[in-house]
Order: sequence, then structure tokens, then C-alpha cells
Amino acid sequence: MNNKIPNRIGLLTSGGDAPGMNAAVRAIVRTALTQGIEPFAIYEGFQGMVDGGDKIRAINWDGVGGILHRGGTVIGTARCDDFMTREGRLIAAKNLLENEIDKLVIIGGDGSLTGAHILHQEWTGLLSELVSTNKISADIANRHQSLLITGLVGSIDNDMFGTDMTIGADSALHRITEAVDSISSTAASHQRTFVVKVMGRNCGYLALMGALATGADWVLIPERPPDSDNWEELMCKRLIAGRKAGRRDSIVILAEGAQDRHGNYIGSSYVSKILEECMGEEVRVTVLGHVQRGGSPSAFDRNLGTLLGHAAIETILSSSHDSEPQLIGLRGNRITKLPLVDCVAKTKAVSKAISDHDYEQALSLRGSSFEEAFTTLKTILRTLPHPPSPGQRRHRIAIMHSGAPSPGMNTAVRAAVRIGLDQGHIMLGVQNGFRGLISGSISELDWMSVNGWASLGGSELGTNRHVPSGSDLYQIAKNIELFNIHGILLIGGWSGYESAFRMHTERTNYPAFNIPIVCLPATINNNLPGSELSVGADTALNNIVDAVDKIKQSAVASRRCFLVEVMGRKCGYLALMSGLATGAERVYLNEEGVTLKDLQADVNMLITGFKSGKRLGLLIRNEHANEVYQTNFMCTLFEEEGGDLFDVRQSILGHLQQGGNPSPFDRIQATRLAASSIGYLIQQLDNSTNNSAFMGLQGKEIMFHNLEDFPRMVIRDKQRPKEQWWLALRPIAKLLAQPVPGYSTMDQEPQK
Repeated sequence: MNNKIPNRIGLLTSGGDAPGMNAAVRAIVRTALTQGIEPFAIYEGFQGMVDGGDKIRAINWDGVGGILHRGGTVIGTARCDDFMTREGRLIAAKNLLENEIDKLVIIGGDGSLTGAHILHQEWTGLLSELVSTNKISADIANRHQSLLITGLVGSIDNDMFGTDMTIGADSALHRITEAVDSISSTAASHQRTFVVKVMGRNCGYLALMGALATGADWVLIPERPPDSDNWEELMCKRLIAGRKAGRRDSIVILAEGAQDRHGNYIGSSYVSKILEECMGEEVRVTVLGHVQRGGSPSAFDRNLGTLLGHAAIETILSSSHDSEPQLIGLRGNRITKLPLVDCVAKTKAVSKAISDHDYEQALSLRGSSFEEAFTTLKTILRTLPHPPSPGQRRHRIAIMHSGAPSPGMNTAVRAAVRIGLDQGHIMLGVQNGFRGLISGSISELDWMSVNGWASLGGSELGTNRHVPSGSDLYQIAKNIELFNIHGILLIGGWSGYESAFRMHTERTNYPAFNIPIVCLPATINNNLPGSELSVGADTALNNIVDAVDKIKQSAVASRRCFLVEVMGRKCGYLALMSGLATGAERVYLNEEGVTLKDLQADVNMLITGFKSGKRLGLLIRNEHANEVYQTNFMCTLFEEEGGDLFDVRQSILGHLQQGGNPSPFDRIQATRLAASSIGYLIQQLDNSTNNSAFMGLQGKEIMFHNLEDFPRMVIRDKQRPKEQWWLALRPIAKLLAQPVPGYSTMDQEPQK
């Protein structure tokens, strides 16, 4: 007789669905299986837990295959009034125990996670009652005396304390920015005003970040209602002034929980009516509704769900029987865990602050980045800048691009120009990168010269990879003096950093170079030091994922393997993160190298998989993974060895990775980095110092590094930083991409 106690975990999605939930489900199931835990899916959320029966059933490795790209949740969700009562939770506990489940991973919003915490608190009492009423045996109760719970926040609202981003929020922002970008073009054509209402309940994150990303003209959020009682008059005055200044359209973004300072609800119909009366034109209202939570998840949400799901199982495994429920979240680019009860309490504190009209407290509780974004937005959406103060030192700051085009470059320029102008300084635009600085293609930028740039891809100022040398340096020094340039903001990639460093090292020979320079990271390759993420990398990643989704649809119809080549030069960020987001079986990186032994193992993996019935193979290769084993060679090898089992096709994505409008993440990040860069330059100039730096996001903070440290922090011949945080995710990608748990040919160690 087998008396072994089953090691089982229940998984459910609850509350409103959110794109990226399926990625979390996949990661939880596959990580659990590799750790010897039996995963059980609880279908239709807490309602399924109460209903029991076939709503709680085992789920296997293949059961979560092919779901990464799907929106919603494949295991269903539902609101459950029964679970809100103790009687309902008693039935739910009985159903869990009948399946010998004493561990739960719950993906949902604050309401769902609050319910999970209550179940944990009541567990001992529920067990006693079930035993005393003969609903379960004392033996089962003894085997499952504790209930371990881990929570992941699945909500487009991004309203939960304990995580910077909730699963689904980034995808919702994609829907909002796509909609507002489209609305803006038709509004400009007719010189029309639109009111766009977005979701978020009592959280203004989607409205605030949507306005920041799209260049909207006004925003109303619950955390910071309009300061005055005559806000309607002020709004109309600002929008009318904007039209007089040259804007052809007016966009007002309204959070669904918007209210005035007295707590009175502000609806889209009311805003529309006010605008029609004061502007004397038709106003259109667009309520985006559930389109915000629908559709395929963004690359960020796929990877967020994957990493949080994997961490949830690791947390369960490391927990003791009396551990408090934990919430798994994201801080910067690092997975964190906090007590669930604390996160729920602090989330509710924001709602209470809003209901108490304590808006300063509400804004503070949302976190420093939320406050910072609100402050920046107030400046950027002004009609015209504040005039310079009498007697103010007005600095002349040049802005330029360098390196390959990267989505978000224009967004950064717009933010930098407007923030600089609003502080009374003179902003200069350098055309065509360092070639323009050499030729003197420099002109003054005003407030409206960057209007509409928030959503534009490419580089309106122009860019190239030219690194100045020899007589170029003399011409640059001459033009710095001629145009009286006090400081430079350089937005670009590797060649820009190299050029700025060269200017820095030539200060002795060219005194004109003794000015502060800031390098803002903007490259799809994400290969720059001092920043964990470069502006443009998120857009490129989404472009890759969109393309691969289409490729997979094509491949699955005809038993085909695709080898997809992506950019990145000798940095494998795009390859690894797109592989994680698309479920690629194999990712080839320059950091690891590729050997013939590796290729043979991969051939065997494909043959085994297709013999067992698979219809699709996906391999992703960094463009410089190996200079000998090129994409063509690898395709030919796999085709020959695969014989009649499967076809092999290659897809070199090329410059579509650099194209298109920047993603919301890149727009928001570009704005934030630009604001910090201008602040740094102004501080240097006000203090009559000339420190130069490269900067970027590290964790949650924006950090500045002395430009002298550039060579020390990089592998120069590889054109990548020495520290690459994302390489730590490689084992997770390998684990989840196995054909079956324990498959061994994916376990190659990185090449030295």
C-alpha cells in the first residue's frame, strides 16, 4: 500500500482577466512539474473551488503549450459571491482537501488576494469543522494542517502595492496608446477635441501613463484631482490656448475613477458638454472599455507572467508550513516577495486616502515614480513654457542623436526640449548626429517644434553611427564655440557613447570640450553600460514577438521548424527575451557561443519532438551568435538531418525591429530619462561644473556614471557591458522550453 502524501498545488486565476495570465499559468505548471509537484488547475477561479468536481483537475506539461500569445486566461475566471461567505469557504476547503491540495498560487487583483488571505487565516478552523461534521477524515486533516499561498497580481489597473507592474497593465497601455494615436490623427484632420475614458477603477496609472505616452493635452486622475473648483474654466482656457499656439487637435484622457477635490464624480459626458460649450465645436467621446484588457499580451507581460510564475513555485518550495502568504512582485527588473497582508493593507490605504480627500497622501502612496510622472506631465502638457525669470542665467543646451535609429528617440527630445524651455533655457537641435555637429547643422528649438513627437518612431533630428576623429574634433570644438553651446544631451547608442568619451578624453587638446555631456541610452540592442534597459529595446522586442507569433501560425500548419534571426549585435538581450516571450525551444547567444555538439543536440531534440507528434519548432538566433555557424548553415543542417519529418525555414527580421512607433514603455522611459538628464545638465551648469556622464535605469533608480568609467564597465571589442542582468534568466528560459520535463539536451553550460 502506498502511503505517500501527494505533493499537489492548486492554481487559479480570479477576478478580471488580464493579458499575461496565461504566461504565468504556463510557468507555474511547468516549474511545478520539474520540481516534482503535481499541478491542479482550478477552473473559473474561486467559483471553481466552491463548485469542485471536474472544476479541479490535474494539468500536464502539454496542457499549457501554445498559450503564451493568448489573451485572457485559459483556465477561466469568475466573480464568486459564495466565496465571500464562510460557508462558501468551508465548501472550497473541502474540495481542496478531497484533491489533497494544500498549496495555492492565486493570480488576481486585490479582492482575489484578500479572499485568499482570509482562507489562509481560517484554514485551521475550517479543518476542525470539516472533521467534526465528518466531511473529511482526521487522517486527511492531519496530512494538510497548513495552507501555503502565494499571490501574483493579475490586473490591468496596476493598483497593487508591492509590485511596480501588475500582469496586464503594460498590455492595457498598448491598447490605450494605439487607440489615442489613431484618434489623434483623425482629430488633427478635423481640428477636433476628443475625450478618451480609460479603465483603472480608483487608480489613475493607465490614464496618467497613457497621457504621458501619447502627448495628450489634459488628464484627470483620482489621486490628484484639479486644484481649483473652477477647473473646467482652466481646462478650456488651456485647450483654447493650445489651438492658438498651433495644435490642430485636443485630447483629454479621463480615468474612470476621476473626481473633483470634493469627491464628486467627473464623467466623460460632463467633460464633453463643458468642452463643447467653451470651445464652440463638436467633441467626441471614446470609452475604450474592455478592449483594454483584451487581445494578445505584450512582450513585457508575457515575460512578467513567466518570471512571476516561476518565482511563485520557488517561493512555495522554500516556505515552511507556517509561512504567511506572500505576494510575488517586480521592483525594477528584480523579482521580490512581500507579505500579502501588508500589500493588501497598503493598497486599501490609497483608496481610503482618496475617499478622505487626502490627495497628497494618495499620490505619495502610489510611489515616487508615479509622482515624478505626474510632475513631468504637468510641464509637458503646458500650452507654452513659463517665461525666463528676470536676471536668470540662461544655458544653451544642444540635443542630438547618435547611432542607429531607436524608437523613443523623438519622445526623449520632446520631453528634454519642453522641460528645458520651461525652466528658461535655450534648447538647440543638432541635425544628423555628429556629422551635423561637425558641419554646424544646429538650430534653436521652440515649444511647438517638437509637438506631436511623443508617438513618432525613427529620428526627426537625424542620426548616424559616425564617430568623430582627427579634423572632426577641431570642427566640433569650433562649432561649440560658434553656437555658444554650454552642455550637450546625447541620445543614442554605442557609437554615441564612444564619441562622447572621445570628446571627454580630448579636453586637454580642445578646451571647448570642457562642458557637461550626458549620454541617454537609446538603442534596440540594449548593450550599453549603466542602464538595465535602453530606450527602444522594448519596442524592438514587441516587434519581434509580433512577427514570431505570425510565423508560428504559419509553421504549425505544415510541420515546420523556423529559425528566426534577430538583431542585437553581440548582445543577446533581444534573442533571449524574445525566446522567453514566444516559448522558443532554443536560443543562440553570442555570450554562450555555438558548437557543433550543440547543433547535433538540437537536431536530436527536433527529431524526437516531431516523431512524437509536434508540428512546430522555433529557434531564435542572435545575429552574431557565431560567425561560422550562420543562419543559412544552421537551416541547411537542420533541413538535411530532419529528412521527411519536418521542413526548415529561416526568417531574418532585419530592420522591422527598429521600425514603428515606440511602445508605451519606451515612451514613458524616454520621458523620464530625458527629464533627469536635463536636470543633471542644469545642475552642472548652475554650479559651473563640467562633469560628463552616461545614465540610465538601474533597478528602480536613475543612476549617473562618470563618463571616465565607460571603458571600465564594458567589453569593448564585443560592444556590450560587463554586467548583463538578464543573463540570470537563461536557466528559466531553458527550463520552460523543454519538450517534456527533464529533457537533457537543453542543459548546455555557457561557453567561456
